[in-house]
Amino acid sequence: MASGTMKDPQNSNSGNSRPRSAEIFERGKKTLVGGVNSPVRAFRAVGGTPLIIDRAKGSRIFDVDGREYIDFVCSWGALILGHAHPDIVSAISDQASLGTSFGMTSLPEIELGEIITNAIPSVEMVRFVNSGTEAAMSAVRLARAFTQRDLIVKFEGCYHGHSDGFLSEAGSGLATLGISSSPGVPEAFAGLTLNAPYNGLDSVERLFKEHQGKIAAVIVEPVAANMGVVSPAPGFLEGLRAVTAREDSLLIFDEVITGFRLSYGGAQAVYKIDPDITVMGKIIGGGLPVAAYGGKRKIMEQIAPLGAVYQAGTLSGNPLAMRAGLATLPKLEAPGFYAELNRKTQRLADGLRSALKETNVAGQVNFAGSLLTMFFTEQPVHNYADAKTSSAVRFAAFFQEMLNRGIFIAPSQYEALFVSAAHTDADIDRAIAAARESLASLQQK
Repeated sequence: MASGTMKDPQNSNSGNSRPRSAEIFERGKKTLVGGVNSPVRAFRAVGGTPLIIDRAKGSRIFDVDGREYIDFVCSWGALILGHAHPDIVSAISDQASLGTSFGMTSLPEIELGEIITNAIPSVEMVRFVNSGTEAAMSAVRLARAFTQRDLIVKFEGCYHGHSDGFLSEAGSGLATLGISSSPGVPEAFAGLTLNAPYNGLDSVERLFKEHQGKIAAVIVEPVAANMGVVSPAPGFLEGLRAVTAREDSLLIFDEVITGFRLSYGGAQAVYKIDPDITVMGKIIGGGLPVAAYGGKRKIMEQIAPLGAVYQAGTLSGNPLAMRAGLATLPKLEAPGFYAELNRKTQRLADGLRSALKETNVAGQVNFAGSLLTMFFTEQPVHNYADAKTSSAVRFAAFFQEMLNRGIFIAPSQYEALFVSAAHTDADIDRAIAAARESLASLQQK
């Protein structure tokens, strides 16, 4: 039995004292860097004691002090069905009894690969890896080998993992901590990555003119979700497809967040774009550590053992993750699944906008599908420069107010809020009411 007890979040989160959480966090800081294994978890951008989670079920998480929260982080989008879905738990348990890792090929890898290639027409072959960082890094290596070029174009505020070539003007945790680039990345290597403003097609055209015949690929989040949620402007993705095709470069869609979340075929199905390589993660393994990259057969066949582009991993295609993915993806194909998910997100977005208006707080609500971000800025947010005008101080105060009312959102202005199938209309109503009270409280300070 888990140690926490279920309580009404409205009553259990008053005040900011989390004695056992604080004790465990201090203990963790003696052995874990910063007390965490991923920077945003330390709550540096929002203050207060980080949550120490004991257990989770459905749309709820419970901390070690027994406090209950409606969770709109959902393991950063991975848990589209919610926490501890019984069919996923059963699949993992069943597989664990058969073996947790083989270091050899197993049937579930092939079955999950078939589901993914059937769902996403641009992905004719797939390679499983263990993290989005590994998948994006491998996709870029493949693009460079296939084109025999070195330069990569990425977009300011987009995050493609923490490999060296992507740690300049990146989103996610770097944006949260105000890090524009990371020490330890050789200048010569960083120079192989060219940055352009998201939604800035003219800038991409200029880069191709300045580096004629040298750009291997453009990598993009089709819907940006690591500077907060920013949708592509009309014609932006189409323009990227056109310029890369014209210049014999590859177009890489990083769908680690949007894949199987915006639709069963990902963002590329919504926007009707056919990328050369797709990076996937989050959802394809039911929330377990897994990612993948896939694409056109003639490109993917360059990877060893068929080709000379080397990439390997002992835990790649881990049977636990494969079974969890097999328990997850068929449920997403059910008629009306995404319509219902998006309906709840639309209700939440409408409620947050009304709350901003009623409390006279300057803010913007951006959403796409079941991804959402509230920015504390007066101007619309179309790129990273716009996102950085949002008040980090006001967001931190809002985060704490929401947490005290039993609503857990990402502890960063630059991350998305995620709605899952486990969230109910009552959960959405609770979140809207908490936001209205939280915004009103901000106005009183």
